[in-house]
Amino acid sequence: MAAFAEGTPCWVDAALPDVEAGKRFYGELFGWTFRHGEGLQVDAYSDEKLVAALVPKSDGRMPTVWGVYFATSDATILVRKIREAGGQVIVDRQPVGTSGTVVVAADPGGAVFGAWQPGDRDGFEMQGKPGSFCWTEVYSRDKERVDPFYESVFGFQGTDLSDASVDFRMWSPAGTEPGEGTAIGGRSVITDAFPAEMPGHFLIYFCVDDCDETAAAVTRLGGRVQAPPFDIPYGRIAVLADNQGASFAVLAEPQAESASLPGQESEPEPEPEVDPEPEAEARTA
Repeated sequence: MAAFAEGTPCWVDAALPDVEAGKRFYGELFGWTFRHGEGLQVDAYSDEKLVAALVPKSDGRMPTVWGVYFATSDATILVRKIREAGGQVIVDRQPVGTSGTVVVAADPGGAVFGAWQPGDRDGFEMQGKPGSFCWTEVYSRDKERVDPFYESVFGFQGTDLSDASVDFRMWSPAGTEPGEGTAIGGRSVITDAFPAEMPGHFLIYFCVDDCDETAAAVTRLGGRVQAPPFDIPYGRIAVLADNQGASFAVLAEPQAESASLPGQESEPEPEPEVDPEPEAEARTA
């Protein structure tokens, strides 16, 4: 049985202009340690468990971003599905040593994501705990095309939030009962409150013990707070940027055992759409 079900997030990495600076920032922020991985990639570990990677940008014109990868058992079939559903294949089935095969694509709204067919490496060795990945969501201006794209390519089953004031769809993997208990990510909408030039993008969340302390540490380390810490029913979140401009979010779950993170017994309700002004200002600065 595969370590990650089809279409579930299995990996994240940050494309940075200065990997050494990234190691100092995230080593201090999350307590990560690092080892050299495939090629120029640097693998990040939390409590000796593989949680992410930092990768040097090959072209300075490319964005400085965190990227998410979804598990696939057959990259060839997935590439065909992406094209048939109206997406764009950016990197077509590229082997990464013996670790696996990577695909990089963009959805019809322009948001870039990756897919990973495992070889020697399945993906995360830990998630849903402090210092590791816990959630992702795509921000899009074109939900009418983006929703059916992901639901066709990965078989996601969508559940819209009951609150009509928040346009958010949760996605559960194929073969599961759709809803909060099985959701592995979601889709939010880039509204008119955001700058017109803001593209579709994925936002990646890391679990932390204390959201406010993490936000303060980001500022101390030279990063920025894009959306200050605020509470949701399943914890406290903030949207941040590292000292090189890569955006990410953090979530501190409440102490109650009933509100666990994705991949555990139950998962947190995804982030209601954050106040767009601080996030938009930081992303376009």
